Amino acid sequence: MLTRLPVWILVGSVMLALNAGFINSVALLSFASNAVSHVTGTATILADAVVTGQSALVFHTATIVLSFIGGAVLSGIIVGNEALALGRRYGLALSIEALLLIAAWKAFHMNHMAAEWLASAACGLQNAMVATYSGSVIRTTHLTGIVSDLGAALGNLLSGRGMLKAQFALQSAIFVAFIAGAILGSLLFRRFGYDAVLVNGVWVGFVALCYVFMLARRKRELSR
Repeated sequence: MLTRLPVWILVGSVMLALNAGFINSVALLSFASNAVSHVTGTATILADAVVTGQSALVFHTATIVLSFIGGAVLSGIIVGNEALALGRRYGLALSIEALLLIAAWKAFHMNHMAAEWLASAACGLQNAMVATYSGSVIRTTHLTGIVSDLGAALGNLLSGRGMLKAQFALQSAIFVAFIAGAILGSLLFRRFGYDAVLVNGVWVGFVALCYVFMLARRKRELSR
C-alpha cells in the first residue's frame, strides 16, 4: 500500500492530470464536442447510435474509442509495465504523446475528425503509461476511480478505520489538477481557439524533458 509519496510521482501525476483536463476541455468545446480523455460516455453515445441507426455517429464514436485503445497498446509496447518505476521509457512515451497532440492541433484547425482520434490516442497512451505504484491505482486522464477512492477513504476515516494519507494526498492532487486543467483549457480555447491544443502538446513535451533530465541527474548521483 502507498504509505510514502515520492515528490517526483506527485509532481508528475499533477502535470499529467492537468494535461488531460486541458485537452478534454478543448475537445468538448470543439466542433465535434466529444470527450477524449475517457471512453465511458463515448461508448454510451456509440451504443445509442447503434440502436438509432446513426451510422455516421457510430463510425465517429467507435473510432474515438479505438484510438484510445490504440494509444494504450502503444504505451504497452513502449513502457512494457504498468507499475510505476524510474528508468522506464516514459520520456519516449510522453514525446510521442506530445507529437500526437501537435498533430491534433493541426487537425483541429482543419475541422477534421482525426483531431479527436489523435487526442484520444494521446490520452489512451498517457492513461496506460502509469497504472499502479506501491499497490495504488494511478489514473491521470479521468476522475471516476479517483473520486470513488477519495470517497471510500473518507468513509474509512469517518468510521474510525484510519486513512492512507499519502494515497489520499496523491488522489486529491490529481483531482484538483484535472479540474484546473479543464478550467485552463476552457479559458485558453476561448482566447486562442484551437491554438490552445498546441500549448497542450508543448506542455507534454516539457514533462518529457523533465523526466529525462531527472533520470540523467539521478544517474550522475549514483555514479559518484
